[in-house]
Amino acid sequence: MRRAWLIKSEPDCYSFQDLERDGSTGWEGVRNYQARNFMRDEMQVGDKVLFYHSSTAQPAIVGVAEVASEPYPDPTQFDPQSEYYDPKATPAEPRWQQVDFKAVTPLPREVTLAELKEVEDLADMRLLARGNRLSVMPVEPEHYARVLELAKR
Repeated sequence: MRRAWLIKSEPDCYSFQDLERDGSTGWEGVRNYQARNFMRDEMQVGDKVLFYHSSTAQPAIVGVAEVASEPYPDPTQFDPQSEYYDPKATPAEPRWQQVDFKAVTPLPREVTLAELKEVEDLADMRLLARGNRLSVMPVEPEHYARVLELAKR
């Protein structure tokens, strides 16, 4: 299996249903260097992505997406009207990158954070690490497969 990833989004900001409606979207506004580096240096077109709804009463993995583009400069860094504007970024030397994601399929049922925490063989899943606040992170192939298994219950 190719690399797998997990991306987080608040559903009232951009939900998996929004991604299904739009077909694909640029993952703009990532302003964490480690998350940026994952997108810029490691993601490849075709990699599978777990879509996670965060900051909700029941945070959960809700769908599968796919990396749909090579990395490219996040245009919001150059826009003074954007909340993601970065005055140190220039078109000649962009600081922030993004990739496009496309919707693949919603999960048959959501897999909640609480449920993930109860599954022993997911104990070392990066999402569950104490203090992990990254919005883009790698997922081990066995964790990816296990989440899909749980979604079929």
